Amino acid sequence: MDIFVKEHKVFDLINNNYHLLPVINRFGVNLGNKDKTLNEICKINDINIDFFLAIVNTYNNKDYFPEKELKSFSPLMIVKYLKKTHTYYTNYMLPKLEKLLHKLIESDSSDSNQLIVIEQFYFKYKSELLLHIKEEEEKVFPLVEKMVNNKTYDAGFNIHSYEKEHSDVDSKINDLKNLIIKYIEPTYDENICYEFLVTLFRFEKDINDHARIEDNILIPQLLEIERAQNE
Repeated sequence: MDIFVKEHKVFDLINNNYHLLPVINRFGVNLGNKDKTLNEICKINDINIDFFLAIVNTYNNKDYFPEKELKSFSPLMIVKYLKKTHTYYTNYMLPKLEKLLHKLIESDSSDSNQLIVIEQFYFKYKSELLLHIKEEEEKVFPLVEKMVNNKTYDAGFNIHSYEKEHSDVDSKINDLKNLIIKYIEPTYDENICYEFLVTLFRFEKDINDHARIEDNILIPQLLEIERAQNE
């Protein structure tokens, strides 16, 4: 896959990989930019072009992950982006999945409760994901701000436990996807099911990329700040 650089146009990016539309939207970049380059758009929107390119390329290419470069950015910059991602999940992706799942259940022509089981599994996953997001918004992100600004913070918060919980939550979306692919008998509208699965696959990829940034960049940054402050 291509690696985007400053000279690429917004059109090039979207035309190459339309899955990046929600990613650039989190930076406040919209459509209608004519032939402006990524560098020009970032200047207009007061966006750090290097951070923008690091994030975009991370999502665009699974083999691309500039860990050293990402660690050079302020944790506050990373948190700002992660908050935008949370908003995208809660305001758009989860409601979209629920709407498709509801349509899928309505299309089922059998007396089986298999899709009801899927629905229950989904809502359990959603509950755990929202709880995890709530913990990040209320505990982790404020902690980051305090640590960066060298303010007093709750030293009892266990960053390693948070990292494990994060991994546990992320794995459940794969379980949901596998349940549908392997075990659900085809007594439903297949087009609706395929649309639900495609959306679920996209959500899983976004969640996994989001987790890589948190686990490989933000958490090590916090541990390094914690270590330095305890010396």
